[in-house]
Amino acid sequence: MQIDVISDTVCPWCYIGKRRLERAMKLRPQIQFDVRWRPFQLDPTTPAEGVERRAYIERKFGSTDKVKPIHNALLQAGQAEGIAFAFEKITRAPNTINSHRLIRWSHSAGVQDAVVEGLFRAYFIDGADVGDIKTLAQIGAEAGMDAELVEELLNSDADREKVEHEDSMARKIGINGVPTYLVGGKVLVTGAQDAEHLVHVIDRVAAELEPAQARA
Repeated sequence: MQIDVISDTVCPWCYIGKRRLERAMKLRPQIQFDVRWRPFQLDPTTPAEGVERRAYIERKFGSTDKVKPIHNALLQAGQAEGIAFAFEKITRAPNTINSHRLIRWSHSAGVQDAVVEGLFRAYFIDGADVGDIKTLAQIGAEAGMDAELVEELLNSDADREKVEHEDSMARKIGINGVPTYLVGGKVLVTGAQDAEHLVHVIDRVAAELEPAQARA
C-alpha cells in the first residue's frame, strides 16, 4: 500500500506525524507499505539564505511570548512520541526547497526514510540549518548517499522545478496544511492524526483494494 506524505522539513507536527504513521504501520505487519515523502513549503517566500529565527517568529506571531503555548503543546506531543524537541537550539528559519530536493533524490537512492528522519532530527533536535547545502550533503551522507554528488546537485538547479511543481499541485488539490497523508491513492488524511485513526483509514483502504487486486 502506497502512502504519500505531504510535509515540510521544518514542520514539527510532520515529525510527530512520522512517528504516529510508523506506529500505525507496525500495527499492520501483514501489509507491505511504500511510504513516499512529498514536498510542501510552509513559507516559500523565505529567502534562499534563510532568516534569523527570532525575527521570523516575531514577524509571524507578533512576539516570541505568543509562540510559547504552541511550543509547550508540541513539547508534550513530542515527548509522547519519543521526540525531544529543542526549539531553543534553532537559530535559523530556512527556505526548505533544497531539503525537499534532497528528499526527492533519496527516494531513488532507496534511503528516503533515513534522510527524512535525519532532516527532522538535525533541525528539531540539533538546531542545524537544513537550508545550508553542506549540512544537507552531510545528512545525505549519513543516510548512505554520495555527499559530493549531493552538494554538486544542490549547487545546481537540478529538479528544482519538479519539486516546485509538486508543491504547487498539492495546493491546487486543496492541501493547505501539513502533514497530509494520501493513503492508497484513495483517502486524504489531514493533520498529525493518532496511530489508531491512521490504522482505521489503512484498514478501510485495504478493504477497498482487496476486490480490485482479486480481479487483477
